[in-house]
Amino acid sequence: MAKARAPRRTLDSYPVKSINKTIRAGDCVLMRPSDSSKPSYVSKVEKIESDGRGIVRVHVRWYYRPEESIGGRRQFHGSKEVFLSDHYDVQSADTIEGKCTVHSFKSYTKLDAVGNDDFFCRFEYNSSTGAFNPDRVAVYCKCEMPYNPDDLMVQCEGCTDWFHPACIEMTPEEAKRLEHFFCQSCSSEDQKKLLNSHNASRHSDTKRGNETATEVTGMIETQNGEVEKLNDGGVGTH
Repeated sequence: MAKARAPRRTLDSYPVKSINKTIRAGDCVLMRPSDSSKPSYVSKVEKIESDGRGIVRVHVRWYYRPEESIGGRRQFHGSKEVFLSDHYDVQSADTIEGKCTVHSFKSYTKLDAVGNDDFFCRFEYNSSTGAFNPDRVAVYCKCEMPYNPDDLMVQCEGCTDWFHPACIEMTPEEAKRLEHFFCQSCSSEDQKKLLNSHNASRHSDTKRGNETATEVTGMIETQNGEVEKLNDGGVGTH
């Protein structure tokens, strides 16, 4: 008579002694790759199971890094970007190397500081076809590229579009020193309007000048401002 298989039970949580942390379903974790030269794999824990022998396994859904996708890494992919895939797996809980956080794109761009265990996701990825969801994103600048939160961009005060310094023949250092910026399409007409308005404000209201200076400091946008622009929509691209 065959020996009965040990029953499995679902665990609400499991303490991983090697990292001194407790994991639960829904947590994002870093998992040890078989090739030690590769970075840790990123996954989302779907379920934790223990068999009758006390062996604990985790059911995970993998996040893919851009270089692990069929199309590979592209210019607009952030260094901490991952894609939520349709690839599910079961792994030993002993392969968990740490916990991490996979932020939404908007939340990631609002972080004051990005830690080693911070990632962001804005696409779901089909590992069989290489398709992404959504398959269209807003694009910016003359190069018509989606936003990369690692890159500095400057905003035109006329049309409010965003530009990479390199695309407007400018260094990042020069971009950071800008007090005003108008793209080539807006430059002549809007510069005149700006000059006239500033001349008028100097004669009429000193406080108004201070308000303008505050607005100018926000023109070189950090991650916080850029994501708001991204969420406005824009031109779609595949």
